[in-house]
Amino acid sequence: MAHYVLDNRGLTPPEPMIRTLQKLDEINAGDTLTIINDRQPMFLYPELDERGHTHETEKQEDGSFKITITKRG
Repeated sequence: MAHYVLDNRGLTPPEPMIRTLQKLDEINAGDTLTIINDRQPMFLYPELDERGHTHETEKQEDGSFKITITKRG
């Protein structure tokens, strides 16, 4: 299983969500993807749930959000 990191800071919506979903399409089931966003990706969560992926969000000290997604498939 592989782990990937995608830094989406500095991007304007919906670019972080598009980049995240594109990367998830590229990786294998069981892999994890950690994304770092300037804001909490409220519209991404339902999309991840619908696709069956699990996710965990941690607010960072600098105000950004780190979301770790495990691809299911």
